[in-house]
Amino acid sequence: MIFTGKKRIGCAARPPHPPFGHLCNFPLSAIGAVMPVAVVDGRPMHLWDTKPVGELGSPSAVPLNPNSRQGRLRKQSPLRQGWDQMETIVGIDVSKNRLDVAVLPQGEAFAVGNDHAGIDELIGRLKTIGADAIALEATGGFETLAVAGLSSAGSTVLVVNPAQVRAYAHAIGRRAKTDPIDAAVIAAFVLATKPEIRPLRDAQTQALSELVARRRQIVQMIVAEENRLRMALAKQAQKSIKRLLSALRRELESLDADLDDHIRKSPIWRVRETLLVSVPGVGPTTARTLLAELPELGSLDRRQIASLAGLAPWTRQSGKWKGKSFIGGGRGKVRAVLFMAALVASRHNPSLKAFRDRLVNEGKPRIVAIVATMRKLLTILNAIIRDNKPWQNA
Repeated sequence: MIFTGKKRIGCAARPPHPPFGHLCNFPLSAIGAVMPVAVVDGRPMHLWDTKPVGELGSPSAVPLNPNSRQGRLRKQSPLRQGWDQMETIVGIDVSKNRLDVAVLPQGEAFAVGNDHAGIDELIGRLKTIGADAIALEATGGFETLAVAGLSSAGSTVLVVNPAQVRAYAHAIGRRAKTDPIDAAVIAAFVLATKPEIRPLRDAQTQALSELVARRRQIVQMIVAEENRLRMALAKQAQKSIKRLLSALRRELESLDADLDDHIRKSPIWRVRETLLVSVPGVGPTTARTLLAELPELGSLDRRQIASLAGLAPWTRQSGKWKGKSFIGGGRGKVRAVLFMAALVASRHNPSLKAFRDRLVNEGKPRIVAIVATMRKLLTILNAIIRDNKPWQNA
C-alpha cells in the first residue's frame, strides 16, 4: 500500500512476502524476495544467476585456501558482512532545492532543504532514527553537499546508479514516479540488493577530480573556438575568436600548474603518476584522470577494474542466435582517456602494437581491436600500481 499524506495511491493485491511482511503500510511493501544482484556503480547485471549451482551436500572437511578461487568467492569483506546487522535503510531522492527522505522499514517519510540548514536537520533526524545506511542517487553534483555532510557525520553513505534503481523499479512493477516514491524505491533497492559499500573519495581526490574536469571543459572550449575560427569570414569575428582563444589557452596553462601543485602535495600521487607515465602511450593527462576518477586502480583484479571502467563486454546470445557484444556503463571519463591512450600506445608501445596488429590480422574490426587494447592497457596499469613497479620493455 502506498500513502502520500492521507491519500492512497495504490495497493498490492497480494499477501505480504516474508521477510518484508511488516512493511505492508510502506511504499514498495510487496517487493518480495528480490535477488541481490546489483552493485553501486558499473553496468547493470542480470536479474538471474548465470553461474552453475554447486554440488549439494555437506561442506568439505578440508579448509579452503583463501587464495584459491573458491576461497575468494566465499570470503566476504567486513563491510559486506555488515549488511546482516543493518536494519534501518534510508533512501534520499535528490533535487536542486530539496531532499525527499524515506526510511525502511519504519515507513517514515519527510523532506528537507538541499542546503546546509537542511543537511544539519537531516543529520539530527537520522541520528534519532538510528539509520544504518543512507543511499542517494548520483544526480550530476546536486548530491555532493548531502554526501559530504552525512559522511562527515559518520554515516554509511552509498551513491547508487540511477539507471539500476530505475530498472529495479520497473522490475517490481513500480511505474509511478514522484520524489517521495523515488526515495522509497532507492531505499527498497538497497535493502533488496545489498550493494557493496565502497569508501567515498576524500577531499583531496574530489578536488583533483574537479580540476581534471575543468581542464577537460577548457580543452573542449578551445577545440570549439578553433573550429569556429576556421569557419569565420569577417575579420571582426576572427579577432573576437582569437582573443577568446588566447584567454582560454592562458587558463589552460594555469590549470595545468594547479594540477602540478596538487599532485606534488601528495607523495602517493607523485609516485603513482610516475609509475603510470612510465608506460609508453600514457601521458600526464591520462595518469591524472585515472588518479582522480579511478582511485580503485591497483586494489581490484583485472576483471573488476575492467567492469568498473565499463570495458567488460556484454554478451548477447539466445539459443543458436549470437549477437554482437558491446561495452558501456562504468566510468565514461576513464574510458574516454583510455581510448586516446590506446590509440597512441597501439603505435608507440611495442607490446600493445603487436597485440592490436594480431587482432586486426585475425579479422577483428579495428574498433574492436582498439577496445581490446584499452582493456589490456588498463590491466597493465592496474598491475603496475598493484606491484609498485614501473613499465619494463620486454
